[in-house]
Amino acid sequence: MTFTKTSQKFGQWADSRANTVFGLGFASEQQLTKFAEKFQEVKDAAKLAKDKSQEKGDTLSNHSQESGRETPSANQASSINGTDDEKISFSPETAQLKSENERLKSCVEQSNTTAKKYETELQTLKESNARLVDALQESSANVESWKKELTVCQEESETLRKKIGELEAQCKEANQEKQRNAQLTVRVKELEAELQEKEQELENLRRQAEIIPQLMGECESITAKLKVAESKNKELEGRIEGLQMDIDDSRQKQGNMKGELKKFMDVLDGKLDELHEFRQGLAKLGVDN
Repeated sequence: MTFTKTSQKFGQWADSRANTVFGLGFASEQQLTKFAEKFQEVKDAAKLAKDKSQEKGDTLSNHSQESGRETPSANQASSINGTDDEKISFSPETAQLKSENERLKSCVEQSNTTAKKYETELQTLKESNARLVDALQESSANVESWKKELTVCQEESETLRKKIGELEAQCKEANQEKQRNAQLTVRVKELEAELQEKEQELENLRRQAEIIPQLMGECESITAKLKVAESKNKELEGRIEGLQMDIDDSRQKQGNMKGELKKFMDVLDGKLDELHEFRQGLAKLGVDN
């Protein structure tokens, strides 16, 4: 049996007769070294004691053989007629051998006790290792399940990130749409203000248009008067020359008034066309909005 250091804190030895390998773990390398030295010391002592006992046994056997050959009758007599104390009496070498055997027995018993202690500790270590193996297997299974859960969580996180990106894009578009709506609201208010101004202008033009019939009536009355004056002109030829200047002035005023009335009608038609186009544009803008 040879003790071998397999690492800094672990050693083992093999019992070839029992076909068993023993191993021990230590808290430090110093304890391992001390145990290895004590193991070797006990092994050497046991080997030395075994050699001594074998030599003494051989010496005893040779001595007894020589004694038997020299005095067989005396030995027979002592063995037959001797007492129990004489039967168990030995030589000094035998007593020394006996004491050596006792010491070796105590060493062997101590070694057996130590071996049992080590076996108990080894069994405890085996049980601990078994528990550790079970715990390691369980941890490995938990790690696999955690990896699967982590993969699922990562996939869900990626999906959520994509959804968040889509929602952010939608929010951005909504903000842009709000900005456009705000701009359109401002533009509509401006157009409403312009529309009110145009309506005010139209109202003014309508008021001015109400004066046109009066002017037309005045023109008709003037024309009637002119006809009357022309009819009377025949009768009042004498007055024609005097009144001719008045008539020319009246005609000139009438022509000027007709020109102004025509210009006013043209301006009114242009304003009405502009108002009509403005209403069409406003209606189109409201539809687009």
